[in-house]
Amino acid sequence: MRKTKIICTLGPATENPDMIRQLLKEGADVFRLNMSHADHAWVRQIVPLTRGIAEELSRAVGILLDTQGPAIRTGDLKTELHLKPGDILEFTVRGAKSSEPYSVDVNYDGLVDDIQEGDTVLVDNGVIQLLVIEKQNDRIRCRVMTAGRLGSRRHINLPGVHVNLPPLTKKDLDDIAVGVEVGVDFVALSFARQRSDIDELRRVLLQHGSKAQVMAKIEDQSAVRLIDEMITAADSIMIARGDLGIECPIEELPIIQRKVVKLCARLGKPVVVATHLLESMVHNPIPTRAEVTDVANAVFEQADAVMLSEETTIGSYPAECVRILNRVALRIERSGGAGYAKSAVLEDVRQKTVASAVVLANSLPRSRIIVFTRHGTMARNTSNLRPELATVFAFTPSEEVRRQLALCWGTCPVRIEFSQDPNETIETAEKYLRDCGLTSPGDNLVIISDIRAGGMLVDTVQLRVAR
Repeated sequence: MRKTKIICTLGPATENPDMIRQLLKEGADVFRLNMSHADHAWVRQIVPLTRGIAEELSRAVGILLDTQGPAIRTGDLKTELHLKPGDILEFTVRGAKSSEPYSVDVNYDGLVDDIQEGDTVLVDNGVIQLLVIEKQNDRIRCRVMTAGRLGSRRHINLPGVHVNLPPLTKKDLDDIAVGVEVGVDFVALSFARQRSDIDELRRVLLQHGSKAQVMAKIEDQSAVRLIDEMITAADSIMIARGDLGIECPIEELPIIQRKVVKLCARLGKPVVVATHLLESMVHNPIPTRAEVTDVANAVFEQADAVMLSEETTIGSYPAECVRILNRVALRIERSGGAGYAKSAVLEDVRQKTVASAVVLANSLPRSRIIVFTRHGTMARNTSNLRPELATVFAFTPSEEVRRQLALCWGTCPVRIEFSQDPNETIETAEKYLRDCGLTSPGDNLVIISDIRAGGMLVDTVQLRVAR
């Protein structure tokens, strides 16, 4: 069974039932809704559709709502601006008019206050590079450093500049409310810059009565500098390499990815590697060799999940992309992993109990780990320690927890009702695995469960042999 999970972004190429069913059959584990492009009516329609198909296929599938975040964008242009090095481009705010041949409005009025002369401005995913040469009350004059064609509503990056935007815009809050309404399992916070941003999203979710998990997207220099506190505050982390590769020196990107994956393993948080995994497959049926190697590195580093964006929203080969990820992940997992989990911090007795179970499973041939969890914590602890060979079968009475565990490395989540008698619950789980052909007679079953002792429930590790 593949241990690395696959996240697919849904869009025009994949929003129909047949394609969703095909993605699930190829191995998708989580579906992402990109709120930079999705509307509320679509969210209300796609979530129940997706869950209905997943239920038909007996699959545990999570839904990730990805906020647009406080993005700075250029305004509308009647025609594209064809810029060449040495040209002057003016950014205007608050409806100001420019006398320059090349100018465009910006959606963030505070840009003039945040930016300084000598700063670099990157537009349209870094394609157009500008140097700030002068600023006034309502305009910023920039010299074009690299040629490019500037269209409407292009994203602006400001490497190293602290921007005083709120962590959640009104659009984000409205989108989150709809996500809570349909019961999404994860909410990703775009452009998270500090711990208080993550705390703010968690507060909003609690106000709505939602148990959705908070995923912090690491995509600027501030988040990288504060990465320890970001990981500690969030439920999971996404390494969003698109904007991150623009905000930070490109040669630093592999180092940052490895550092974040290592820290997530140490601090016990799921981590997703995202963006440009199979970008060439938006138009081509096979990936480049460099893309395959990039995916292999993420799998070798034992990231919990890898994520597809344009490949499955507007691409011509969405199912093939999932098939490629599945093939590469299965092969690389057989060759071993980086072993970052060896540095995992074990802070409490429950984590140490789980660690002893993983050590036991690693020492036994034909082992399976069975963990019973009401809130998902014990299962996530088990996954984080990256068992060498054993699959983690996580049994829970909560459908919400089942879907959230779909993100966790090496974990197969199953929903069953728990009995008052822990032994009876174990028997039910064993029967499920036996009936589904997931265990064979003689397999070693390492069971993490509680037992009743003196009127109390006590965490235990048991070893049984499958019948």
